[in-house]
Amino acid sequence: MHFDRKDYSNETLLHLYQHLLKPRMIEEKMLILLRQGKVSKWFSGIGQEAISVGSTMALDSDEYILPLHRNLGVFTGRNVPLDRLFAQWQGKTHGFSKGRDRSFHFGTNEHHIVGMISHLGPQLAVAGGIALADTLEDRPKVTVTYSGDGGASEGDFHEALNVAAVWQLPVIFIIENNGYGLSTPSNEQFRFRYFVDKGPAYGMEAVQVDGNNVLEVYDTVRRLAEDLRQNPRPVLLEALTFRMRGHEEASGTKYVPQELFEQWAQKDPVENYEKWLLQEGILDEEARMRFRETIKREIEEGLRVADAEPMPTASLKQEVGDMYRAFEPDSALNLPTDNEQPTTDKRYVDAISDGLRQSMERYPELVLMGQDIAEYGGVFKITDGFVAQFGKGRVRNTPLCESAIVGAGLGLSIKGKKAMVEMQFADFVTCGFNQIVNNLAKSHYRWGQNADVVVRMPTGAGTAAGPFHSQSNEAWFTHTPGLKVVYPSNPVDAKGLLCAAFEDPNPVMYFEHKLLYRSISAPVPDVYYTTPIGKAALVREGEEMSIITYGAGVHWALALAEEIGLSADILDLRTLLPWDEEAVRQTVEKNGRVILLHEDTLTGGLAGEIGAWIAEHCFRSLDAPILRVASLDTAVPFAPPLEKQFLPQQRLREAVAKLRSY
Repeated sequence: MHFDRKDYSNETLLHLYQHLLKPRMIEEKMLILLRQGKVSKWFSGIGQEAISVGSTMALDSDEYILPLHRNLGVFTGRNVPLDRLFAQWQGKTHGFSKGRDRSFHFGTNEHHIVGMISHLGPQLAVAGGIALADTLEDRPKVTVTYSGDGGASEGDFHEALNVAAVWQLPVIFIIENNGYGLSTPSNEQFRFRYFVDKGPAYGMEAVQVDGNNVLEVYDTVRRLAEDLRQNPRPVLLEALTFRMRGHEEASGTKYVPQELFEQWAQKDPVENYEKWLLQEGILDEEARMRFRETIKREIEEGLRVADAEPMPTASLKQEVGDMYRAFEPDSALNLPTDNEQPTTDKRYVDAISDGLRQSMERYPELVLMGQDIAEYGGVFKITDGFVAQFGKGRVRNTPLCESAIVGAGLGLSIKGKKAMVEMQFADFVTCGFNQIVNNLAKSHYRWGQNADVVVRMPTGAGTAAGPFHSQSNEAWFTHTPGLKVVYPSNPVDAKGLLCAAFEDPNPVMYFEHKLLYRSISAPVPDVYYTTPIGKAALVREGEEMSIITYGAGVHWALALAEEIGLSADILDLRTLLPWDEEAVRQTVEKNGRVILLHEDTLTGGLAGEIGAWIAEHCFRSLDAPILRVASLDTAVPFAPPLEKQFLPQQRLREAVAKLRSY
């Protein structure tokens, strides 16, 4: 193995050596502890240390790195205290995730590291969001993120690279090409030979390095980083390497031909670099032993502290409370009931646009992202004129990359910005589902990083748009702790809930019904205001029964009550997660007869959850069975007669008659 020292000083070369040696010695210790049952699982990076060490040491200490399983050298290179690192692996509170996640599934803003989730690919887009924040603030910084050759088969890989290239984001995408994705060899993962072949297709530079040569990795990343800080753009860096142990220790290595081990053992990154330093007289035997003794003492002391730490004590309050970042909404912004503010008659769609515009004015850190939302103004024209007022930096057209854009929203949050992601239709959120439910929703619980992201979701049927532009999919997200879900039924709440969603530092799914966009209007206050998240509204009072609903269901219930002279409480939930239990309790206890109505399909819909809660908590107040009314358990049909049957208006009429006569 050839090492080109160039103009690097002996001090720099020895500094690299110490940082290369430390993760190797830690791993050797961890493998012993694994056999002793003191560590539950281990993903070995032996043989690949030069990549994480070389790249980490080449960056400024405040530049973010997004590592994977085998990048221990990132954490040691950033001087993460070993006692906390060991406590993390033991599931101790002293770790970074309070015992809630294992291995490197955590982040630490103090050390500018964002850890992985098990799905691997999503972090590539988060790196893009971090780089976007730096670009918007004209900060000359670079972000580094890693992918294995197996993980590069995921769609997130393509989306992240595509977005970074289109937006010219200063990200170095390091591909650790070790020849296997768990046990699957490269020739069963992809048909090209090297990842550098992919770079030109994305319109980005691609560079290949010997991933076992720490000096080559360090020099290459250092040169690239210096260039990217001044000339922002993404680069694909392929590091050729090999892992000398299993994907994780339990999986073994029987699937790997022995000759590969023999071949790559000759390229050991630690042994070869150490041998070269000794040959060049840069390192002597005394210093070599001194470095090892120093690291050994540091490891032993870190283990002593970590071992002495108790396992976490389960606290119900803390576990539930940490799903969300705590904050106190500014109650002064809530719309007063005796509102005397000037109003303008606005359609539902105009109220959303008004709330979005005023939020952009209030929060200069807010960035809007979505397909066709810039000059075109979005398919529903909600952001029409926004580019002229706020510029293309903050109002960004995106490629058709829902996952990457949601991930970028988390990256923006890490750098203190707010993000809005518009799904062109709620149906398309499936393409970004993993980022929402596994990254945005869990981030604060896992390592204390909130996701200050609002995902706008044009939803609902009634427009003859068929199975892929009409779904009501809010129940997918009301089942996901860590998210908040709001669904306004009228223009006043549409503006107020959207403004409240941006005020809230947690991820909020904001559902807006397409049929309501231009079919209803109301006097909407001109001032900026918020509608409290988590509070229902009683939109009609009556004595016969209670209809608990939201979205278009509010209008169906109001229209039917008016038509047949029904005296009913009509409770508009407005927020679906967390929904207003006290408001539900009050109306149930008052009337004793309940219909739960929503446009979503019946099975698994929110009505089932609320109905179960009523049966559990308000059973003594009930005078009749709880009735659920919802759309058919089918896809949303296209032809108007079929769609009319699918929707629940007629079944609502029948349920009211049934409950009246019970």
